Amino acid sequence: MKFDELNDKNYLLFAIKYYDNPQSVTEDDFYDDLKRFKYVKRLFKRYESSGVLKVNLILNHLIILFNVFGEATVPLLFYKLEKELWPCTKTFLVFLNRFHDYPRSSLSDISLDDECMSILRSV
Repeated sequence: MKFDELNDKNYLLFAIKYYDNPQSVTEDDFYDDLKRFKYVKRLFKRYESSGVLKVNLILNHLIILFNVFGEATVPLLFYKLEKELWPCTKTFLVFLNRFHDYPRSSLSDISLDDECMSILRSV
């Protein structure tokens, strides 16, 4: 199957294709790892609404996502998150030196979140 663009019909197959977790023995383990995208989304939304950024928790979730989904983490993140969360998302990916994993020209127009970057630099 060719994945030119992620949508509701193919994102799950895309995630399964790239999923690589040797400790995963059940389907529930896969879905537990997939839920991390939801957790990251919730943490970014909390940052947008209240200004509270739980940097270490977000970094932990992102690192685990990269460990189990590899290069597919970036497109899955941008698919699962709303556009207003993309600047913060891009800032974390640049901080982790992972934004280059997803060379999509439309995402190069996304600006970095300066406040988020200053918090990340202080970690």
